Amino acid sequence: MNSIADGSVIIQTSCESVPSTPSWFGEVALIVEHLRKQGVLTKICECVRFARRRFGHYEVIDFLAVLFGYAISGERTLEAFYERLQPFAVPFMALFDRDRLPARSTLSRFLAALTMEPVEALRSLFLDDLLARPLAKEQQRGELLDRAGGQWEVFDIDGTREAARQRALPKMEDLPPAQRRLDEVCAAGYTGRRRGEVVRTRTVVSQAHTSQWLGNFGNRGNGEYREELALALGVIRRSLSANGQPQTPARLAIRRPLRHGGRHCRSGWPLFCDAGQRLHGVGSPGRAGAAAPAP
Repeated sequence: MNSIADGSVIIQTSCESVPSTPSWFGEVALIVEHLRKQGVLTKICECVRFARRRFGHYEVIDFLAVLFGYAISGERTLEAFYERLQPFAVPFMALFDRDRLPARSTLSRFLAALTMEPVEALRSLFLDDLLARPLAKEQQRGELLDRAGGQWEVFDIDGTREAARQRALPKMEDLPPAQRRLDEVCAAGYTGRRRGEVVRTRTVVSQAHTSQWLGNFGNRGNGEYREELALALGVIRRSLSANGQPQTPARLAIRRPLRHGGRHCRSGWPLFCDAGQRLHGVGSPGRAGAAAPAP
């Protein structure tokens, strides 16, 4: 009997546990390198500031690195993300030119103390980066044509909600008053078909033709829909100006959820509630009374 084993190959095994690289680590490295090449990481370090006592040597970019990795990884919880990341904490933070991974408790204190000024600075920075590089050089954004041949730019303002369950807490005279950490981010509101006692609402602004996300705004409970609608309209104006599109009611339509109410916003742009509802009070120049059907 002849053996085909190669004597030059030596296989060694060990009982020591060697963790495997997370499957999402390569995707994080690719996205971070793209952000560095576009100068986004440099702008974050220079333009986004948040001063707080007992912050140690951490900067905003340290916590954003954790949030970036957590969002890309798809892990169900932050605890599971840290467990997979811990053996590779040093090379992970080196992707962002940092040397130390913030602990979970440090990240929690940072998010609890974060104010709206750096959040708005980040939102404006990402929007500027999005509008600075269009999807196509020929500006082929796509438009909606109605039955009379009129062209429409359509934007979606959609609100989503997430419900959270709360267990009953003991209430006795010898116990301190009960405190819930979710009270700062959630409140009682309409839960829809979701199970829970408190909810948080998020409003997302997107361009219907290109499916680009232009911004999102979150609030406790049912949200501050009037303020969120005003912020969304400001984002839409910036998008139109960056792409050289006219801001006239005869060419712009906005789809929004029913909770925003009304058929027209103060900007004069027509609003309609769902994909099956037609625009009201808007006629096309080619045909009297013609309305733009929803896509």
